[in-house]
Amino acid sequence: MAAVWQQVLAVDARTLRRTPVRGSYQLQAQMNRAVYDERPSGALVPTSVAEASRAMAGDTTLSENYAFAGMHHIFDQHVDAAVPRLQFANDDKHLLACCSLDSTLSIMTLFSSPPSVKVILKGHAGPVTDFAWSLSNDVIVSTSKDGTLRIWNTEDGRCIREVRDPEASELLCCTFQPMNNNLTVGNSKQLLQVVNISTGKKVKGGSSKLTGRVLSMSFDAPGRILWAGDDRGSIFSFLFDMATGKLTKAKRLVVSEGSSICSISARSWISREARDPSLLINACVNKLLLYRVVDNEGTLQLKTSFPIKHGSQPLHSIFCPLMSFRQGACVVTGSEDACVYFFDVERNTKAIVNKLQGHGGPVLDVSFNCDESLLASADSTGMVIIWRREQK
Repeated sequence: MAAVWQQVLAVDARTLRRTPVRGSYQLQAQMNRAVYDERPSGALVPTSVAEASRAMAGDTTLSENYAFAGMHHIFDQHVDAAVPRLQFANDDKHLLACCSLDSTLSIMTLFSSPPSVKVILKGHAGPVTDFAWSLSNDVIVSTSKDGTLRIWNTEDGRCIREVRDPEASELLCCTFQPMNNNLTVGNSKQLLQVVNISTGKKVKGGSSKLTGRVLSMSFDAPGRILWAGDDRGSIFSFLFDMATGKLTKAKRLVVSEGSSICSISARSWISREARDPSLLINACVNKLLLYRVVDNEGTLQLKTSFPIKHGSQPLHSIFCPLMSFRQGACVVTGSEDACVYFFDVERNTKAIVNKLQGHGGPVLDVSFNCDESLLASADSTGMVIIWRREQK
């Protein structure tokens, strides 16, 4: 395979109409030790003596924290084509992006009244499967079934660079390495590869094969471990060399043979009282799965699962960004029954904290903004709903 991927001329993107009226949830981890301490099993959330953390959250219950006042806004610029991914910009309350199977992406601003579409990113020749914000939010990188990766200027929508897969395979997912300019891309030919966005070059030693089509990926907070999931039910962990970008395969877990691993979300549960790195998984097994990371090679141990409708659609889920300061901890997922579900990970029974209804098809992705004031959800019909959390 060629070491240098092709770079072609940029293309302009034009702004489309504003939608009629009708987060990233990612909170950057501050610091995280590379070595995982021994800790009591189940110590996911602040302990009963975590008065300081509870005070920061107002000492309210999870149900109170995740009550919603209703729909804040509805975007329909991608209607009739599924929106598989959406994500708030890093540490931003009002900037949201989504990608669509109609071959475009949208950047929306929620600060204006009413919220509006800021710019449409046009240039892909096939369905857009995934995208990622850069840490500074000045660029978005997208992957598509047209076999290209595109880098976009988020201010004016220009395509800065096109990077073509040397094997002409469909590109299905991507994620930034948290600490440098490397992007990891997964394709339909079972290949995981690291690309330097500044140069457009593949990183030497940064490729590895999975057992199936690569559908999902996530780094831990320090960027030292990468997990990747495929359409044959396997999750692989890789050790990432920070200096060279080299990937070393470490562990493999078969969640369910033949069931697609649609979503992986890693979280370091940062607080003064508790620390337990975890992985949230959507697989086509009618359950949302929560795993513990038990060592620094990314070995996974199932902690708990929650029943949802998930048999075939590419559903995604998230950790709530401020949960380290709550009583309990909450995760949110889409579902094939057109609902958004909130689960308390510490409850063994009656774990549903809230359920949002309003979509017309399976909810494929969800995203909180950085302060949890807004939640965005997207579905298979192309509708994006913005929900506003009740203010206490």
